[in-house]
Amino acid sequence: MSEKKYSKEHEWVTIEGDVATIGITRHAAEMLGDVVFVELPEKGKNVEKEGQAGVVESTKAASDVYTPITGEITDTNQSIVDDPGAVNKDPEGAAWFFKIKIKNKSELDQLMSKADYDKFAKENPN
Repeated sequence: MSEKKYSKEHEWVTIEGDVATIGITRHAAEMLGDVVFVELPEKGKNVEKEGQAGVVESTKAASDVYTPITGEITDTNQSIVDDPGAVNKDPEGAAWFFKIKIKNKSELDQLMSKADYDKFAKENPN
């Protein structure tokens, strides 16, 4: 299993070869509350690091989903569009949002480890 990395925008990333799988963290899902709507980017779309790549809405708020790295969208998780509540059940597993063909692997070095992210999330609760 590949190592998970985390962004300050509360996304997680796992890497397999030159493809990154991206979703929102458990912390983000808990802050949102009950997720009722998910919008994902189109396959084939090029996205820039820290650019908006999707939307997640809950009973409390709507929030943009950002991409922590630059690349091309290769796959999206249609199951969370059909069942947005899945994001609350397994945000860092089955409820991934999209996959990206990585353009610049050095961008991964700017992401946080689990321990660093946990500390960041505790110090920045919102």
